[in-house]
Amino acid sequence: MFRHRWARALRGISMASASIALVGGALAAPAYAGTAPQPGSNPAVDYQDPIDALPPVSRPDTKHCSVTAVDHDFGYTLGGPPYTTTLTPPEKCKGPWNKVVLDWSGSVKGRQYDRLAAVFIGGAEVFRTSTAEPDDDGISWHVAKDITDFAPLLKDPQKLQLELGNVVNETYTGVYKIKLTVTYYQADKRHPAATTADSIVPLGDTGSGGAPWMNVGKGGSTRTEVTFPRNLTNARLEVYARGGGCDEQWFDAVPSDLAETAPDYLCGGGPYREVQVAVDGQPAGLAQPYPVVYSGGIVPTLWRPIPAIDQFRTEAYDIDLTPFAGLLADGEPHAISITPYGAADGWTVDGSLFLDTDAHASRTSGKVTTNTLSHTPVVKTVQTPGKDGSTDVSVSTGRSWKISGYVETSKGRVTTTVEQKFAYTNTDNVSRTGSHQVMHQRDHGSTTVTTRTRGRTDAQRHTWSYPIDVDMDIPVYGDYNNYDIRADVTQRRVLVDTSRKGSAHAWHTDAVTDDTVDSTGNLVRTGGVVQSADGASTEKYRGTTDTGACYSRSLTTAHGWVTRDRQSHCRVADVVRDALKG
Repeated sequence: MFRHRWARALRGISMASASIALVGGALAAPAYAGTAPQPGSNPAVDYQDPIDALPPVSRPDTKHCSVTAVDHDFGYTLGGPPYTTTLTPPEKCKGPWNKVVLDWSGSVKGRQYDRLAAVFIGGAEVFRTSTAEPDDDGISWHVAKDITDFAPLLKDPQKLQLELGNVVNETYTGVYKIKLTVTYYQADKRHPAATTADSIVPLGDTGSGGAPWMNVGKGGSTRTEVTFPRNLTNARLEVYARGGGCDEQWFDAVPSDLAETAPDYLCGGGPYREVQVAVDGQPAGLAQPYPVVYSGGIVPTLWRPIPAIDQFRTEAYDIDLTPFAGLLADGEPHAISITPYGAADGWTVDGSLFLDTDAHASRTSGKVTTNTLSHTPVVKTVQTPGKDGSTDVSVSTGRSWKISGYVETSKGRVTTTVEQKFAYTNTDNVSRTGSHQVMHQRDHGSTTVTTRTRGRTDAQRHTWSYPIDVDMDIPVYGDYNNYDIRADVTQRRVLVDTSRKGSAHAWHTDAVTDDTVDSTGNLVRTGGVVQSADGASTEKYRGTTDTGACYSRSLTTAHGWVTRDRQSHCRVADVVRDALKG
């Protein structure tokens, strides 16, 4: 994968530093290679396997069967077809299932880039990730994901594809060894069958020989025609979206006229992005993308051994299309489009529709009654010159919109209303030469989905906050083998899901995540030789597990090694209060 961070210069730097391992992970306990590091240890040559503070995926105590779906070495695979096999549910665990878990285990040694990768089952993208970068001795990492929502596809034999485009040559020697297992946990009296959608429809290009995901260039959109069930009642779209090239770190892009003054360091197009969804060209919903940093991004030593948030287990975005269900159930094909608005470079996007139908009616009908979502946000950009030749850039926007529609079902009319409010600001102090940027981005809002049926009103609310601060400096940049880069990065993700049964009832907390990673790193090369490299980081996670229990864990690292790992007691109410305070 062709990686970019802040400046165009770092495209080359990331190639030159590929021999210096960058690790990060969504993983379990510390994997110590020996004794704790001595002061002054160099994480470029000696650091532990990836680790993060996230709660593990729970495993129910019930009968289960595991299938090794992939055990393959990915050498030179860039431009080739994805690894393809057939995934079949095991005879002894045919379902129904309480849970299905995908486990990804990877290892690599030598010299290599980070790579974007994904797993597709029946054409639907069930897992997106990016890989770690190795050192000569190699590193290993593991990620687990609950894929129970895809049970409608998993119950039958399906084509499984694993896309990981890699390059191996005399310089870049790292071969990614990937093992993928799927474990099926049978339902029983204590572990009831999971509730899932009736059917799943992938939006990707499932008919081609390549990976189903879709690549979208600047100003582009995807378009997939779908004929929906005639008795449709609910529709949810799960969307993946990651930028490439200059848009790998889109949040530090500057206005194009400013970028032209320092093309070796700056990317244009401004920093605001949103993922828009349309139905037959009509705005139908949107999501704010999380500011992901790849394992080779900004300064590689930032992420040793704690990865950036979303690095190894990319979270998808949910778009509720139920207000359109009555329209979509007319038996005609409808175009579903995904647009990475504001994109200044290529994006890799994909989507899967999760559909529910009326078991007691052959047809449903309805219409959209309200839609205030516009195609284009109003983005305000102000550039203020400084006395020292620097430029202060301020970008802000926000939205408040509502879409409402109803479906006539066997249970009567069901009305669904989706409302969203959010605010976005990005400030960036850019030095005269473009080699130093100090950026602060704040992106927060909420989406509320309200359902009215026979006089009863239920609601679900999803609140998010994605703050990120980056101070990046390149004191020296001669070429790919001579440079000095350093950075401090703090990123946070806050997610709070609440629900209410009946309009008179209080909101109940269903899930909360408050995850913060704070890292510092530097890397200096002269004549292609590393002169100095170091990093330190902390991660603090507080939130709920997938079973609803409160989970709190904090990590501290230095020189590429964990120096402190602590789990502590917490209360969900306290976590929610602190998370919403920001």
